[in-house]
Amino acid sequence: MRLAAASLPVLLLSACATPRMHSEEELNVAGLACGLSYGELIQDEEAKKLLILFREAPSPIQRRCVYDWARERHLKLVVIDSIKFPEE
Repeated sequence: MRLAAASLPVLLLSACATPRMHSEEELNVAGLACGLSYGELIQDEEAKKLLILFREAPSPIQRRCVYDWARERHLKLVVIDSIKFPEE
């Protein structure tokens, strides 16, 4: 019972954790681990809470992998998947 009472403040504080800015290298490592290419995960300095997945038609497995990574770091995932690149 004491352990539960003592851990309550820690749990409450961890729920309010402020997201930090991740380096490009950290985002690329996470992206590669989820089957993405370099630069497909980005985090805007002005909106640190948002992790942006920028890939045309990411698979459900890729989405889930990135979502889990974002959630562990108190980030909200934004998926931009309807990309129309002009043909050259």
